Amino acid sequence: MAGDPPVVGVCAGFERARWSFWDQDAALVPASYLRAIQGAGALAVVLPPDGRAVAEAQRLIGLVDGLLLIGGLDVDPRSYGAEALEVTEAICPTRDAFELALVREALRADLPVLGICRGMQILNVALGGTLHQDLADEQGDQPHRHTIGTFDGTAHTVRLDACTLAADAAGELEHTAHCHHHQAIDRLGEGLIISGRSEDGIIEAVELADKRFALGVQWHPEANDKSRVIGALVRAAAREEAATR
Repeated sequence: MAGDPPVVGVCAGFERARWSFWDQDAALVPASYLRAIQGAGALAVVLPPDGRAVAEAQRLIGLVDGLLLIGGLDVDPRSYGAEALEVTEAICPTRDAFELALVREALRADLPVLGICRGMQILNVALGGTLHQDLADEQGDQPHRHTIGTFDGTAHTVRLDACTLAADAAGELEHTAHCHHHQAIDRLGEGLIISGRSEDGIIEAVELADKRFALGVQWHPEANDKSRVIGALVRAAAREEAATR
């Protein structure tokens, strides 16, 4: 039906959570991501990790108009052919396998994809790239994760290249970003181009030039009410929805 809102699938994480009267494992998506999607005019559908669904990636991708990969646990180094170092933190191989399958199928189908923080790293690994397992400086500090569990004090400038999807999505070439990560892209995945870096040289944005909308950002646009990045995904998903009517 004309005017139907696009549907954006959001990959959830498995976490231990306290909710209502219960303390148990839960499939979680922080409300900030969902509000950003809904505020941009789309319907959000949560996709929980499921090892059985890896074989059903095409079916799941066929149900949505766009895909959002969010932040969370470290990506298992085994997924990019490396051994875990002591600095590697909690992992969830089931989630990794699920998201890698979905993003590969979304790219095959040329469905709009946005990867945020861990999601950008998943996009890179899905295309054969690797990760730095820890960004600690010589003093052992984490310059890109100021304080665990908050974005306070993390604002920094990301410089985006002109005439790129990243710059178009952000609406500017110098973007104030909020980050919370201790890993980053090392070897770039096949076909990806770097479209943004932080002032210390860390890769902050990557994209695929041969896709309609395939973008990864290392920062958290959902933490900034003024950010246009998630809205750009929704607009691309709306075009996808209109094309499939």
